[in-house]
Amino acid sequence: MISNNITRMLEAAKARYQIFELPAEKISAIDTATILSISPEIVFKTIVILPLKGKPVLCLVSATQTVDLKKVASTLSEKKVHIASQAEAERITGLQTGGISPLALLNKGFRMIMDSSATRYEQIHISGGQRGLNIRINTEDLVKLIHPIIAPISSPLIEKNSEISTNNP
Repeated sequence: MISNNITRMLEAAKARYQIFELPAEKISAIDTATILSISPEIVFKTIVILPLKGKPVLCLVSATQTVDLKKVASTLSEKKVHIASQAEAERITGLQTGGISPLALLNKGFRMIMDSSATRYEQIHISGGQRGLNIRINTEDLVKLIHPIIAPISSPLIEKNSEISTNNP
C-alpha cells in the first residue's frame, strides 16, 4: 500500500478510505472513472479558482460537471472569479495538475467549496495529492477533514473542455 502524508493523516483521523493506483501521467477525471470501472459522477476533480481579491479557492466538482464561475462567485460573495491556468494552479498549490487534492492542501490557507452533489454519495473519489494516486473516501469523513463550504457550484458538462484535461483529481 502507498503511504504518504495524506494516507498517514487519513489513518490518524480514522477516515474510511481506499487507495487506488493509476498511471502516473496526468489523466482526466473521466479517464479515472473509466480505468477504475466506476461511475464518473463519483469522481471529483479539484479546480483552483482565483477571486479578484483574496486567496485562491479549491472547488471540488464531479467529473460529469463543470465548475460554474457565477455560482462560485455568489457563494464567495465575490463579483468575479476565474479558473487558474495549469501553470498558475501548479505554482499556487505546489502540486502537479492531475494530483491537486484538498487533503494535500489542508492547513495551507485555502478556502474549499464542495459541490453539493457530493453529499448524495456515501463515498467519492478524489486525488491523493500526486499523479497516479486516487482515494475513495467516505464523503462524511472528507467533510470533517477539509471543512468545505457545501454549495451548488456546478453545471452539467456539455462538452469535453480544457477544465477536464487541465484540472482533474
